[in-house]
Amino acid sequence: MKPRYCDRALLFAALALLPFVRATAAEYRASSYVFGTVVEITIVDRDTVRAQEAVGWIFREFDRMHRELHAWKAGELVALNQAIARGEKNIRTTGEIAALIRESQLLAEESGGLFNPAIGKLVGLWSFHRDKPGGPLPDPEDIARVVSANPRMSDLRLQGNAVTSVNPAVQLDFGGYAKGYALDRAAEILRANGIRSALVNAGGNVMALGRRTGRPWRVGLESPRGHAFFATIELGDGEAIGTSGDYRRYYEIDGKRYSHIIDPRTGYPVPGVQSVTVLVPKQAGAGALSDAATKPIFIEGPRGWKDAAARMGVACAMLIDTDGVVHVTRELSARIRVNDPARIAVQ
Repeated sequence: MKPRYCDRALLFAALALLPFVRATAAEYRASSYVFGTVVEITIVDRDTVRAQEAVGWIFREFDRMHRELHAWKAGELVALNQAIARGEKNIRTTGEIAALIRESQLLAEESGGLFNPAIGKLVGLWSFHRDKPGGPLPDPEDIARVVSANPRMSDLRLQGNAVTSVNPAVQLDFGGYAKGYALDRAAEILRANGIRSALVNAGGNVMALGRRTGRPWRVGLESPRGHAFFATIELGDGEAIGTSGDYRRYYEIDGKRYSHIIDPRTGYPVPGVQSVTVLVPKQAGAGALSDAATKPIFIEGPRGWKDAAARMGVACAMLIDTDGVVHVTRELSARIRVNDPARIAVQ
């Protein structure tokens, strides 16, 4: 697959730490807690009533998605997973979930199986199906059983909105995809409401529309070990940033960190990586791709990250290893402004 090259300038605004709403003559901001993170929306539009209505529509849609696509609380996805575990055939699900399965199957194939929303059982074993994850560590035999069962997206068969799995070990968890998918939905809603300039930030997954009063949107890239930004970047219309990190959802036992990003080949959380960031240019599904692509890059680690990015068709990618070295593609290095250039290894 040909790389999706980034060819615009780009950057990211600081995350809001507390929910707020603020309006000025040309700018409207709002934030809410959803998908386990703070989602912040900034709209530049002189019609603040229109901006407020669009934001309300987006947050209602996000709340609906959070409920229906939740991987471990009662909803449409949990009902589907329970039916798969019982061995049922031709399970009726929603059109949205069926579409997510189809898209995830394509992304899983591109990733060589490292992007794998079918490993919900492993996610649960590591206690990341709790609101507050953290020990005890799972039994290695339980992990081995799931890995041996090899649940994959290709185990699912679709006929319209009817799902059949040839593998009862499949348990869907779209946590590695949902925030990016939400960015795409937010962009659709904003454009449908005639809004051409906005920034949507879902806990580090960001999409820009248009420009901010004649200038590119400026975004700060968060340091995985600390609260400061280690780099900045400017975003053009329709561009999306995705970030996955071992600091977003994790716990520590006996001084060892266990993060929510699990290698489906081993069944264990991935070591050796602090974070991965990708930039995807304007295209259909840019948000979803920016979220999904970070997972195989993270899993492949410092040795194989660049090949993983190429498989996903992503030219602008960056990985920070556990020593704090920033590995970055030449395409992305031309786009970012780094506070400490000595940390950068351009590849």
